[in-house]
Amino acid sequence: MSLDQPDQKVKSQTLTHDAFLGGRLTVSQPRNGFRAGLDSVLLGAAVRIGTQTLLDLGAGVGAAGLVALAHDDGLSATLVERDAQMLALAEANIEANGFTTRARTILLDVTAKGAERSAAGLGSDSYGAVIANPPFFDAAAGTRAAAPRADARHMDEGALDLWVRTAATSAAPGGEIVFVYPAAGLGPLLAAFDQRFGAITILPLCPRPGEPASRVLARAVKGSRAPLTLLASRPIHADAGRAFTPEFDAILKGMVRLDW
Repeated sequence: MSLDQPDQKVKSQTLTHDAFLGGRLTVSQPRNGFRAGLDSVLLGAAVRIGTQTLLDLGAGVGAAGLVALAHDDGLSATLVERDAQMLALAEANIEANGFTTRARTILLDVTAKGAERSAAGLGSDSYGAVIANPPFFDAAAGTRAAAPRADARHMDEGALDLWVRTAATSAAPGGEIVFVYPAAGLGPLLAAFDQRFGAITILPLCPRPGEPASRVLARAVKGSRAPLTLLASRPIHADAGRAFTPEFDAILKGMVRLDW
């Protein structure tokens, strides 16, 4: 449900005010460019019950972190974003949804070196869960055209490993790491995870029954030696039309978390 209104909080941006989790959250975000939606809800709903500290890498306007906070009253969150305008929106969304005592923000490039991350206030071995929806590098796509905030969805080859490195450094021992990523990029994502984590679980998500997976959720545990688990693919939509399956309809409405 869209609650579109003009807003002057972010200069030169036309914003929409969108309802998430059946209206429990309202998220302000730019009308054009990358927009938080299904992936953000799934990412926030994938965090384990009972997690106390959450790090959202590349948080954008904060939707995934806000979803996680809405699901768990005992959770506190740190949202990291390198775009100052997006971070300003994340801060406004934190305030608008009543999470100012449970969330903070850091202006930082996720791929920054350790000393820079530490100076910005991003601790090592600190978070019970680290989540991310990183940009996607597609070698087959060639050079991308310039577009506003295009870097929110694209990055240079090799940068994905730096995102995983930051997640590994930031997570506490035994902490979980959850990424949502295009299925076409599973190879490099799995390689980066396998170098650093155990208990890797891959959940493929397909648009409809019988169709190839379009995205994956990847979860791992820092310090674990457990083997990889590949789950069965789950359809997001029913056989025809745009209606969601009962499972994903309930997740989008905030009735349940993601069960995996």
